[in-house]
Amino acid sequence: MIIVTTETVPGKEIKELKGFVRGNTVQSKHIGKDLLAGLKTIVGGEIKEYTEMMTEARQKAIARMVEDAKSKSANAIICVRLETSSIMTNASEIIAYGTAVVVE
Repeated sequence: MIIVTTETVPGKEIKELKGFVRGNTVQSKHIGKDLLAGLKTIVGGEIKEYTEMMTEARQKAIARMVEDAKSKSANAIICVRLETSSIMTNASEIIAYGTAVVVE
């Protein structure tokens, strides 16, 4: 699956538009990691536990978007975007979305 943030795929021609595709996940904080993160805010620096959590959440959202595109017989996704939002205290949603296409 080709995934790009642009409106075209360099060197390829868009033959067919398959439509909007998306994938999302809601990730909650782990209480143990939350305690470590709280301590980190006192001394400063990167909160690696949250970085890892958000990286994993992005990977899941993108994988689900790819599955949505595959179900529409697409071989590429253009105009890909990622967004995050707070769903509730200690839980965030990551959504990946774009336009599924067939390229040659």
